[in-house]
Amino acid sequence: MTAFVFDFGRVLFDWQPERLLQRLLPQRAFDAASTAHWTAQVFQDYQGDWGEFDRGAVSPAEVVQRIASRTGLRPDEVQWVVDAVPASLQPITASVALINRLRRPGRPMFFLSNMPAPFAEYLEHEHAFVRDFDDGVFSSRVKLIKPDPAIFALAAQRFALPPGELVFVDDVPANVVAAQAAGWQALLFTDAAKCERDLRLAALWPAESG
Repeated sequence: MTAFVFDFGRVLFDWQPERLLQRLLPQRAFDAASTAHWTAQVFQDYQGDWGEFDRGAVSPAEVVQRIASRTGLRPDEVQWVVDAVPASLQPITASVALINRLRRPGRPMFFLSNMPAPFAEYLEHEHAFVRDFDDGVFSSRVKLIKPDPAIFALAAQRFALPPGELVFVDDVPANVVAAQAAGWQALLFTDAAKCERDLRLAALWPAESG
């Protein structure tokens, strides 16, 4: 039976770092250009310092100091951002409805997400649907991040299913390509409605799900 594997950020949880910075650092992110600048500086396209945070290689305190030293932001400003991220990740109603429609007894449902450890713990504690997955992999807990091929190999082994039986849904093209290279079926996510259409077109939508 096909098993579905979902990413979190921008797939199941709304993630808008630009709005976050505009709210927390209005004196820095005050227009489109300054917001784009500071978003790139803080998050580095989820590589660099933030990528190491996702990987679980640095602590929250360490990532704050790294970003502050590199960007010139004050440590307290960076701390505000790091502290605010977990609560800013709010479930996308249509996406949660989608996974609930796909969920059936005997049909495995998994997740695979790049996520720092404290954020992962927060989401597990605050959102019951996260605990309803059969299993999942957070990058910080395995010290690997997408699109590293090793995280897909580890996840398939952990889920105890052949890669070809795993259908991965992610919003980042590089992650979709990496999953496909690992032998998984994979779809690029833009919104829940299109995801359902894509699953149906690929004959991956379970008939009993309506």
